[in-house]
Amino acid sequence: ADMAEQVRALDADLEHEVRVCMAASCQSSGAAPVFEGLKGALPEGHRCKVKGVGCMGLCSAGPLVAVQSKGTAEPVVYRDVVAEDAPDIAASLGGAPVERLRQPTDAPFFARQQKIVLENCGVIDPESFKGYIAVGGYSGMVKALTEMTPAEVLREMTASGLRGRGGGGYPTGLKWSTVAKMPADQKYVICNADEGDPGAFMDRSILEGDPHRLIEAMTIAAYAIGSSNAILYLKARSEHARVRIQKAIDQVRDYGLIGHNVYSSGYNLDISVRMEPGAFVCGEETALINSLEGKRGMPQLKPPYPTTSGLSGKPTVINNVETLMNVPLIMQNGPEWFRSIGTEKSPGTKIFSITGRGRMSGVVEVEMGTTLKTILDEIVDGIKDGKEFKAIQIGGASGAFITSEDLDTPVDFDAMKRQGIGMGSGGFVVIDETSCIVDLVRYYMEFIRKESCGKCIPCREGTGRMLEILESVIKKPANEDSGTTLERFKGVMQLETIASVMKDASLCGLGQNAPNPFVSALKNFREEFEEHIFDRKCRANVCRGLRTFLIDVEKCTGCTVCAGKCPVNAIYGTRLQPYFIVEDKCIGCGICYDVCKFSAVIVK
Repeated sequence: ADMAEQVRALDADLEHEVRVCMAASCQSSGAAPVFEGLKGALPEGHRCKVKGVGCMGLCSAGPLVAVQSKGTAEPVVYRDVVAEDAPDIAASLGGAPVERLRQPTDAPFFARQQKIVLENCGVIDPESFKGYIAVGGYSGMVKALTEMTPAEVLREMTASGLRGRGGGGYPTGLKWSTVAKMPADQKYVICNADEGDPGAFMDRSILEGDPHRLIEAMTIAAYAIGSSNAILYLKARSEHARVRIQKAIDQVRDYGLIGHNVYSSGYNLDISVRMEPGAFVCGEETALINSLEGKRGMPQLKPPYPTTSGLSGKPTVINNVETLMNVPLIMQNGPEWFRSIGTEKSPGTKIFSITGRGRMSGVVEVEMGTTLKTILDEIVDGIKDGKEFKAIQIGGASGAFITSEDLDTPVDFDAMKRQGIGMGSGGFVVIDETSCIVDLVRYYMEFIRKESCGKCIPCREGTGRMLEILESVIKKPANEDSGTTLERFKGVMQLETIASVMKDASLCGLGQNAPNPFVSALKNFREEFEEHIFDRKCRANVCRGLRTFLIDVEKCTGCTVCAGKCPVNAIYGTRLQPYFIVEDKCIGCGICYDVCKFSAVIVK
C-alpha cells in the first residue's frame, strides 16, 4: 500500500502522460521510433512522462499513442503515428489535439466495449512492478493469502459463476474444487497460453500488456487448490510475450510475492515458464501434459481427466489466460460484482481478436450477452471497401460459419450452443464476398491435417481424405477421364460421412471438431459447393484451378507485357501479333489479366 501511494504521488505531479503502444503488432508497424521520437521531442523541464504500454486494441491503426492529461477523464488517442509526428504531438500538450491523427475515443470501437480483463492493457507499463501495484495490483492475492482460507477462495470462485474462456465454458470453481479435494502430495496449476488458432492473438496481447495480473491469478489458483508449483505453458515463437512474463516473474520473486513463505503466510510457490514445441495439438490439455513431461505432444484417452491424474500423474488445474485474468478481480470485488456483468449463466466479459475484412481489427472485450451483430456493425464498423457481408467465422480452425440469419445470437455459452456455434477461444474472422467459402474450408482442413498428431486413425486419415476431396473440387481434373462431375459430387457427399465418423471416433477435440468448418459451410453455402462441382465456377474468382485464361486475338496488340510477366512462360507469340496462352502450362494466377491494358485477356 505504501509503494502504491508513492507511485500515485509521483504520477499526480505530472501534467501529461504519453502512452505509446509497444505491443508486438504496433512494434511491427514502427512503434519503437515513435517512442524515441516522443522522448526526444519533449521540452526541458516538462512535467510529462513517455511510457511504453501494452496493446490498446485497435491493431489495424497502429502505431497508437494516447495522451492522458491531468484533470481529463479520457485520453486523446492518435492513430497511424510515425516518428515524424512526434514534434506535433509534443507541441500539442496542453493545447489543441493534432486532429489529422486523432482517433475519437467515443467511436463505437471503444465506447461499446467493457474492459475488465483488458483494463490495464494500454494504460500501465507492463514491465513495471510498481506501476501494477499503483492500480491495485496484487491486492486480490494478498487478501486471499492473508484473510481467507483455501476453502473460502473456492467458495468465492464457485459463487462467481466464472466459466472457462478456452471454449468449453466449464465452471472454474468446480474444476478447482475437484482438484482441491484430491489427496496428493503434489498438485499443479498450469496456465495454457498456447493459442494456436489462425488469427488468434488475445493471450499474446494480455501477456504483453498485463503480465503481473496473470501471475497474481496463478498464485491465487495455486493457493486455493493447495499447489506449490505453477507453470505457464507459452506458445512457441512468442518471444516478446516470454520476455515480458519472465521479467514480471523475476520482479515478483525479488519482492517476495512468490517463493518461500509468500507474504509471511506460510505458503510456498514457484512459477516457471515452459515453451510448447510448436504444435497446434499441444493446446489440448492431455497433449500439453505429455509435452511438459518430455514426451511427444499427443492426446490421451479421457477419463482420467487432468483434475484427477494430470502432470506426473498428479491432480492438475489447467486454465487458459483469459479465464485466470478474471480471478484477481473476483477476489477484490466479490462474486456478486462479477455476476452483475454479462448474463445469468455466462457472467463476465469475452475477449475476441477481430481479423478479416472488417473496417476495424484488433483485440476487443465485450460484455457477455452482446450480440454478434453489435460487434460486427458497431465495434468492427461493418465491412471495408463497400463489399457485401458473407459470414463470420468463430472458433478458429474448428469453428463454424455464422451468416446474417444468426447475427442476433448473443455472446453466451448456452445461447451459442443452441445455435450450433462453439464459442471457441476468441477468434472472430470477418468474411466478405471476395472470399470463397470452399477455398476457406480447404485452407482450414489443410491446417488441421498438418497439425494432426496422427495418433488416431479417424483424424489422421479423415483429415487427409477430406483435404483430397476439397482440393479436387477447387481445381480442374488432370485429364478428361478423371475428376468427373459425378465423382466430385460423390466426393462431397462422402465428406459428410467422414465428418460424422471423425466426430464420433476421434481421440481428442482436434479431430472431433476438425469437420466443423465443412459441415457449417455446406449447411449455409451449399450453392457455392454446387457451383464449384457442376459449373466449375468460383463466384469470388479465388480458386485459380478453376479459371481458364484466353486471349482475344481481336484485341491483342502483341505488346508482350503479359508474356514478360507470366511466371511459368505459358504465353507465346510474335511481337505486334496476337499472343496465345498454353492452357496445359497455365497455373491460373491471373497476372496476365491484371497487366493487360487492352482488356484482351478473358477469364472463363
